[in-house]
Amino acid sequence: MSVQVLDGATILSFVEDDEAFTGSIQERFVLLDTDHNGVLSYAEMLKELQSLRVLETHFGIDVETDPDELTHVYDNLFLLFDHDSNGTVDMDEFKAEMKQMMLAMADGLGFLPVQMALKENSLLMNAVQRESTSLFK
Repeated sequence: MSVQVLDGATILSFVEDDEAFTGSIQERFVLLDTDHNGVLSYAEMLKELQSLRVLETHFGIDVETDPDELTHVYDNLFLLFDHDSNGTVDMDEFKAEMKQMMLAMADGLGFLPVQMALKENSLLMNAVQRESTSLFK
């Protein structure tokens, strides 16, 4: 993890760069597809969703969350990705939903820079690195 500065424009620019965004999405998809069958199962997606720790922290402080509530949230998040309701998420579904999530983050951040701790190889880190390299071209 490293602390980086980004804003909504950083994310928006990354999403609009189809080559960079698609490449990052494909890399993430391949990492999640542990059985290498070309689709993501609920179990494969669950690991990713749990790593986000959406409800398990409050402003960075761990909080105890009802396991049933977590299951309900993760089930519904998976359904958002599974557009055709076939029980799996293919690359197109994954890309489409990740794009919507990234655009929502960009909108939420706005254009005031913020510092964030980002994981290496995360989509947000890829956005920051893309912006950094484009500044020096």
